[in-house]
Amino acid sequence: MTILKDKIAVVTGASRGIGRGIALALGDAGATVYVTGRSIKGEATTENLPGTIEETAEMVTARGGTGIPVRCDHTNNAEIASLFERIDREQGKLDVLVNSAWGGYAYHEMQSFTVPFWEQPLRHWDGMFTAGVRATLETTRLAMPTLLTQTSGLIINITAWLEETYLKNLFYDTAKAAINRMTFGMAQELKAHNITVVALSPGFVRTERVAAAFEAIGNKAYVHFTESPEYTGRAVVALAADPEVTSKSGALLYVGDLAAVYHFTDIDGRYIPRFTIPKEE
Repeated sequence: MTILKDKIAVVTGASRGIGRGIALALGDAGATVYVTGRSIKGEATTENLPGTIEETAEMVTARGGTGIPVRCDHTNNAEIASLFERIDREQGKLDVLVNSAWGGYAYHEMQSFTVPFWEQPLRHWDGMFTAGVRATLETTRLAMPTLLTQTSGLIINITAWLEETYLKNLFYDTAKAAINRMTFGMAQELKAHNITVVALSPGFVRTERVAAAFEAIGNKAYVHFTESPEYTGRAVVALAADPEVTSKSGALLYVGDLAAVYHFTDIDGRYIPRFTIPKEE
């Protein structure tokens, strides 16, 4: 499948997790993917979890695309600017930007994810807003000189299910709500430039961090009720290949809903509906 053969994409935070799954799916579709993140070969990785940008880039290329690893800390504006200067120099365009980089919790802290906000250390807030909300804003802002030279473009901000539910953690809920509102505002300001901006919500994803958290307590059941990172990747490919994607600009979209619309499944062949959190009575 080479439906995105001539497309240039950036996927942030793609050393592992959802970012890697998105990069791999774009590789399946034949895209050229700039794989960014902080974890590189030969150095300690984030939380000592497996995965580097070089490994992801190699996998993208093996899948039929072209993977290009670029070390980039998305809390560092100089490094972000250097990334897009390189893309300008090497490609002269950018078709798809996926903001997947995120900070906040380490896997060994996930068991305390739902403790009340007054018991949460403030560094979790700082991590989510610096390496999450701000990283999304600054990466998109510094990509604009390249995107604005074109007649179209797609920006996808990875978020979390929200709408009328509470995400069980005040810091996380507030940060994701900020991403969603930011997406809406970006879409309004970019409408005249024919650039589409959407927020995309995966379900409960089987990332390396999730696996480490569950296995730390001896529970491997997550394998059966989680979705793979590539399920989100297939949603990204479907959006990037949709000639009518501008009709979705500003919206909060769900991977499970898009799977039904675009007729794709997870890597194990399952259709997994939108993940929801039961409302408390």
